[in-house]
Amino acid sequence: MKQLRNNVIRAGLGALYFSGAHHLLRPLLSGVGAIFMLHHVRPAREAAFQPNRHLEVTPDFLRATLRHLRSRDIDIVSMDELHERLVQGRFARRFAAFTLDDGYRDNLEHALPVLREFDAPSTVYVASDFAEGVGRLWWTALEAVVAKAEQVEVQIGRAVLRLDASTPAAKQATFDRLHDWLRALPGEHDLKREIEALCAKHDVDMAALCRGLCMSWDEVKQLAADPLMTIGAHTISHCNLAKQSEATAAQEMAASRARIEHALDRPVQHFAYPYGDREAAGEREFLLAASAGFKTAVTTRPGMLFAENAGHMTALPRVSLNGNYQDARILPVLTSGAATAMWNGFRRIAAA
Repeated sequence: MKQLRNNVIRAGLGALYFSGAHHLLRPLLSGVGAIFMLHHVRPAREAAFQPNRHLEVTPDFLRATLRHLRSRDIDIVSMDELHERLVQGRFARRFAAFTLDDGYRDNLEHALPVLREFDAPSTVYVASDFAEGVGRLWWTALEAVVAKAEQVEVQIGRAVLRLDASTPAAKQATFDRLHDWLRALPGEHDLKREIEALCAKHDVDMAALCRGLCMSWDEVKQLAADPLMTIGAHTISHCNLAKQSEATAAQEMAASRARIEHALDRPVQHFAYPYGDREAAGEREFLLAASAGFKTAVTTRPGMLFAENAGHMTALPRVSLNGNYQDARILPVLTSGAATAMWNGFRRIAAA
């Protein structure tokens, strides 16, 4: 099903590009700017089974995106500058901000050098448990489990399932089945229990994965020392905030901010919701982020920025730079706003 969705999205992007419709729609749909969302930036991997491919782009694709924006005379700004322009209604020039979620080491090793080439500010949202080396990157752990298994046995409800993982296609289907199940579990303790059981059964060290992929506090400090970089908060544990009690969700926001401020000795004013879709961040979470004093908070809901977004600073949409669609030809489509407008049913604001 996910592969079908990817194919449909790819076909839609291609149709907008080859028809030239994005040129006609740009004046209506491109808005005043955009926030681009990334996770990993690193060289392409060769493995046939890469279920989290959508979360990574190559340095060359990031470079192509930045080159495209510069060629369109679009200002690349920090989240502080973006906030100011929205509040002040300064829309004489279109603008774009770059954001990277989670706090991966490749942001320092591979993304930062490319950003420096273009003098492009960026914000990295750090989950504090990840920086401390104790976080659960459960989606990466699940990839490691399925990658090394020929079969994955798991109990879902009363049924014991034995899922084939003998070929890349079978592995993808098994990963999708387990990923959807884990995302749908009622609480973080349920997800923790099940992913830890899978890791124990298949000899996957989840803590080692975190330490191997995520920046330590010393590396976060090194990144933050660059004048182009801003560090934002991304909760303590990368939990689904909508599934937490209000008190726990507020604590995840406040404590992650406090930990980062303590480590860096500077204020943290921007936030990103883990997962960030409608099932993970809604009106309650938007109000909590505002009450916590964050200047901005970003979702993963797709969309361009319009003047009206100034009234919804803790529910900002983003444009995903998705590893499944690393084709420079789609960049004019993405910056036209046509793709996200179609996804949103041509609504400008989706903040409820």
